[in-house]
Amino acid sequence: MLPALAWAGGFKHVDHKHWTDKYDHYFRKNSKHYFGPLVNWRWFKAQGIAESGLNPEARSKVGAVGIMQIMPKTFDYIRKKNASLESLDDPKWNIAAGIYYDRYLYDKWTFLETDNRERLFFALGSYNAGFRRVRKAYNRSAKKNENVMTWEQVQAHVPGATRHYVRRIRKLMSDIL
Repeated sequence: MLPALAWAGGFKHVDHKHWTDKYDHYFRKNSKHYFGPLVNWRWFKAQGIAESGLNPEARSKVGAVGIMQIMPKTFDYIRKKNASLESLDDPKWNIAAGIYYDRYLYDKWTFLETDNRERLFFALGSYNAGFRRVRKAYNRSAKKNENVMTWEQVQAHVPGATRHYVRRIRKLMSDIL
């Protein structure tokens, strides 16, 4: 369930004045660090909007924390891989951890023979629903069509909240691309 703040902005694009630019530096820096200079950092800001409405104080009913809505156990796992991440509650580290985890999930989709943007959609879906759940959806889709290469081919098999999540991120980016 998304916090009410995340819904408040409707579908204003990611650079709209409605969304703060206070954390843009962290999104830019970490997307460049984990994905390289050619990936548009706004994808991750759009993800932060979809997760929390960029609210660093956001807390979900299930315990997800901060702008990127990271579960404490997931943060512990991430810290084992990247000890430089200091605090789940600090927006600087919350965003860094979220983008680090995006990269981890993105790399799990390397078997897809598709473009990088499609892999990013699979990573974002995995961030929301879990890699195993999205991989099962992919496998279901692959049974029907051997050449599954796009998120659109798989999204019917993921939970509705995950379809909405990825769609929202894409919509937030639609005026930028």
